[in-house]
Amino acid sequence: MAELKSTDRVVVVGAGLAGAQCALALREGGWQGSLTLVGAEPWAPYDRPPLSKDVLLGKTDSTVYELDWQRLGVELLTGRRATGLAPGLLQTDAGELAYDHLVLATGADPVRLPAASGERTLRTLADSLALRAELRPGRHLVLVGAGWIGAETATAARELGCAVTVLEAADAPLPGALPAELTAPMREWYRAAGVELRLGARVATVEPGAVLLADGERVVADEVLVGVGARPATGWLAGSGVELDPAGTVLADQRLRTSLPGGWAAGDCVSYPSARFGERISVQHWDHALHSGRAVGAALLGAQAPYDPVPYFWSEQFGRMVQYAGRHGGADRLLWRGSPADPAWSVLWLREGALVAVLAVDRPRDLAQGRRLIERAVVLDPDRAADPEVPLKSAL
Repeated sequence: MAELKSTDRVVVVGAGLAGAQCALALREGGWQGSLTLVGAEPWAPYDRPPLSKDVLLGKTDSTVYELDWQRLGVELLTGRRATGLAPGLLQTDAGELAYDHLVLATGADPVRLPAASGERTLRTLADSLALRAELRPGRHLVLVGAGWIGAETATAARELGCAVTVLEAADAPLPGALPAELTAPMREWYRAAGVELRLGARVATVEPGAVLLADGERVVADEVLVGVGARPATGWLAGSGVELDPAGTVLADQRLRTSLPGGWAAGDCVSYPSARFGERISVQHWDHALHSGRAVGAALLGAQAPYDPVPYFWSEQFGRMVQYAGRHGGADRLLWRGSPADPAWSVLWLREGALVAVLAVDRPRDLAQGRRLIERAVVLDPDRAADPEVPLKSAL
């Protein structure tokens, strides 16, 4: 049974990928009612992955989706920031908008260092264009954080002729994302690219022209980019009645409905219960924004299927395509397919024999086949699965 009536007003807060896909799914599903898409940035919805790649490299100045929102019958309100909620009303810095169904898709904001000044973050098109203007041959870029954004930005900056230093407080790149034994080979990627990677370098703050480390050392820089994670952009929901977890993530059910009557959530700001992995999860990656936005649109049109995909993300860094699918928490066995000394290799995580996650470095077939096996909860023959010459789909 459809959640929507023809007279209902749907307001989608957040004009990123998740919000845009929700609006598209509603129109593609045949619903022609009132539909408003509200975005805090001045641009129409655009793609974010190229911000640390093609935009920085000057290959493009815009990644706006080629969609005619007016023709689709979507009222697009850009440059308008949500500030709060009242019953049936979205409050913004340019007035109130009435709704019958509200979709929360406000994404995430980058974490900033305390008492810092002069540092940059890389989250918006404006951020990328501004940083690109400063990345010239001979300039020194210091990156705080050896995560995905740090590695991708370091790759682009080196291609542009900059000197690059990456400061990471942990003892390995990608702390918290992958086990250190898997990221240890990635240190060589930095070295081979001419990037200075300093591990165990705890940053106290950023000051004009330098990064101050906890031990008192000053690392001089022409530009500083901080990439130490992101938090859900949900501070404006304080006191609204929308249930959040301690991290500020919107708590949703298996169909992405929130505690707010008529409220839904998608993208970086939501967490949902996963029967597949036996826990509540949140994902801050492009693939999740795409699919969760469309899932909310489908649910509003009456779909009953729970939202529970296999999480997936990718990163292009130092001339390599790194891809990951699944969730490796709770795995009881790890298998290597090939060696990290090889040009291409993969790692598998098993739980009670079933594949639950795969990391692939320049082995896209392993990723594609592994993702399908995770969806089916297939038990693998570990000896065959560990043989890089055996296709994963043949390792059952």
